[in-house]
Amino acid sequence: MKSKASIKSHPLHPILVTFPIAFYIGTLLFDALAVFFGDGGFSITGKYMHISGIVGAVLAAIPGVIDYLSVVPPESSAKKRGATHGLINASVLFIFAIALYLKYWVDINPYIILLIELIGVTLTFVAGWMGGTLVYRNQIGVDIRYAGAGKWKELHITENTGPFEVCNTNELDVDQMKLIHTKNQRIVIARTDNGYVAFEDRCSHKGGSLAGGAMICGTVQCPWHGSQFDVKTGEVKAGPAKDSIKTYEVKEAGGKVFLII
Repeated sequence: MKSKASIKSHPLHPILVTFPIAFYIGTLLFDALAVFFGDGGFSITGKYMHISGIVGAVLAAIPGVIDYLSVVPPESSAKKRGATHGLINASVLFIFAIALYLKYWVDINPYIILLIELIGVTLTFVAGWMGGTLVYRNQIGVDIRYAGAGKWKELHITENTGPFEVCNTNELDVDQMKLIHTKNQRIVIARTDNGYVAFEDRCSHKGGSLAGGAMICGTVQCPWHGSQFDVKTGEVKAGPAKDSIKTYEVKEAGGKVFLII
């Protein structure tokens, strides 16, 4: 599930999040040093880190929101995890914004500020853990190019009625897949040894994107937990999934492949 906010397939969100994480931790560290040693230099450094952390968080959120809306599979465990990840990060941004206001515009005990910042840093670690799960387990933002599959292919269809032309008959190699976005569905077009097939892009187990998995000998495997499905009938060939996936009719004519839904 390749990132939509990327440079040469490298997602921007993981790059940018390192800045607010570092600045949030630096803010807590230097504010603590300023309180314990009464050194104004530590306080000034903490102030600049505080402001930089807030700005960095806003910048990092932009590609994160783009990928959440356009890349994370709908109705999946990753969608819920991504929403929680985003809400926690937004809460951290709010916490540090409040801490900045209290620190410089309200006469308040500095230890209370440190406590607020500590809560913010702790939540940052929680959000970071969830972000790592989204990447390393759910493969969000990963540009998958397994052997023989070629580059990730997608097509957005805006028409309301079909049949829909989705590719040329020679566009895909055997065992290669292409993700089709209609107005209401995500459907995978795939080429097998016996021709083209189409099936829904949602594993019945946790909602993983099957277009991001691997296909061989008429079987597609979900990249999240390894469930396998027959691409022609949709039947489960290996768990943990228990329910089959929906398949669609495909026709080839005039060197074109048409999806009928």
